[in-house]
Amino acid sequence: MALKSSWELALERTSGAGSQKLTADQKAKLAELDKVYTAKIAEQEITEKPKIAAAQAAGDADRLKKLDDYLRHTIQKLRDECARKKEEVRQAK
Repeated sequence: MALKSSWELALERTSGAGSQKLTADQKAKLAELDKVYTAKIAEQEITEKPKIAAAQAAGDADRLKKLDDYLRHTIQKLRDECARKKEEVRQAK
């Protein structure tokens, strides 16, 4: 069984495949996960963007690429983690 991307999972949910009614508790947990992971992503951006700007101003292309790659990787990791946790909430009975 292949793992599905966040996009594929979202597409399935919006198309009605495997849709189910969510309880109020599940909806609350999903909303909380959204808030928590939005904050974590914002925190990473606030921390890393000044470093990226400094590397860009200094003309340090290698450092700029490393910092940019790190930020993108970290944000994607957080998004994937959020999607996985949301799916666990949806699957919980």
